[in-house]
Amino acid sequence: MRRREFLTGLAALAASPAWADRLSLGASTPFDLAELIAQTKALAEAAYKPMPAVPDAWQTLSYDEYRKIWFDPRNAVWEGTDVPLRLDVFPAGLYFPRPVDVHVVKDNVAQRVPFEIEAFDRTDDFPDLPTAGMGYSGLRLRGPLERADIHTEFAVFQGASYFRAIGTGQIYGLSARGLAIDTAEPSGEEFPDFRAFWVQAPEPGQNTTLVHAQMDSPSVAGLYTFEITPGETLHMGVTARLFPRQEMQHVGIAPLTSMFQFDETNRDRFSDFRPAVHDSDGLLMLNGAGETIWRPLANPKALQVSGFQDNNPRGFGLMQRADRFSDFHDLEALYHRRPGLWVKPREDWGRGHVALVEIPTDREIYDNIVAYWRPATPLQPGDAPVFSYDLYWGPETTPGVPDLPKVLNTRAGKGFERGIVFAIDFEADARFPEDFGTIDRIVRSSAGEVTQGVVQRNPDTGGPRLAFTFEPGDATVAEFRVQLRSGTEPLSETWLYRWTK
Repeated sequence: MRRREFLTGLAALAASPAWADRLSLGASTPFDLAELIAQTKALAEAAYKPMPAVPDAWQTLSYDEYRKIWFDPRNAVWEGTDVPLRLDVFPAGLYFPRPVDVHVVKDNVAQRVPFEIEAFDRTDDFPDLPTAGMGYSGLRLRGPLERADIHTEFAVFQGASYFRAIGTGQIYGLSARGLAIDTAEPSGEEFPDFRAFWVQAPEPGQNTTLVHAQMDSPSVAGLYTFEITPGETLHMGVTARLFPRQEMQHVGIAPLTSMFQFDETNRDRFSDFRPAVHDSDGLLMLNGAGETIWRPLANPKALQVSGFQDNNPRGFGLMQRADRFSDFHDLEALYHRRPGLWVKPREDWGRGHVALVEIPTDREIYDNIVAYWRPATPLQPGDAPVFSYDLYWGPETTPGVPDLPKVLNTRAGKGFERGIVFAIDFEADARFPEDFGTIDRIVRSSAGEVTQGVVQRNPDTGGPRLAFTFEPGDATVAEFRVQLRSGTEPLSETWLYRWTK
């Protein structure tokens, strides 16, 4: 999927004045979460049956044709009411062949949102297509984030089990999804689908929306509950109730998906007027032992999978620390306004590892980064595990992470006379001594040889820069570990990096 262009088409909207012919709603039925959980369990006990696809004429639309139909926000659910939320829908078709059921819930009563072609605006040359068997591909949520009379979008659920959100004033970048199954396995990946949604109307004056999403795939069914509170940092509380149909050896909990093409570590591989192109620039982890780890992302020349072993992780996430226009000089993509996403488990997740998958890419329109928690123990049929966690979308917001000076940037290139020089910039902090030369430094490599490096003040940041030289010798891969210390006390995050020849 050409997601970079598609996300551009989902730019933020402001609601228009009230309109009489907004989306109609179906018959009313009582809403009971316990009953919905029981239905999902029964779904898992039956053979998997995918949702039916929309008519072929909708599936074979070209990309340009699909862009000629769009939802009219005047027709949003709850438009013209005192409910502090607007619900928009997207048409199925093209990249989204299987529609989802959308329901709204108010006062413990659920109503289905039937498909209505009249809810969409279309250009004059949009083809005349059949509407029997049509449906929606997903939904968008809008709220009065900055002004009471303007509803700005803050979250989208669309495609498989993917969803994305932003903090106030940001633009869409990385995505999350319900579950990852067999990611990067030679046998191929399985993509579960959210097949139905129930969106609960918040009460007047409230700022939190509840969204329930039923998931299904050949291996597992599940029910997800999202408690969504928009703001400068958007907070999502997630409860994932899973019902495996079969043993699941390779499952990814709280999976994140992003894009990294290049920055100062691999700038020489790309002819581009911009100094960097990425939605995220690093994987941040707080492991069960309390160590804060920063792993800069890479765009390798071959598929690269890393596993960071842990017991009861305290958090992980994909961050966008490059947050100034001068980091990218891109007037259209505005990468400096993309959010980071932090995952914070609410309970002990036991043993496993944080997986990082880095896929080669030569174009910025493709997502090529995946990160998730992989439990050491496979999920078994008949089990009903529940994983709950918090997601924080926005500027780097990482509750629970120790306050240590962060890694600001990583640069790499050919040495003046020999080897490869790595330069790591850390943020300025009062805990650093006046004389940076007295800072203790840990520089280790799994292969080749590294110097202990030198620490100097970066006049641009005011913080320390550690530069060291790496001599690979015959090595084709090396794992680096770097940290600034005062004796045995950490003065910075731990920097990890994988070099490949």
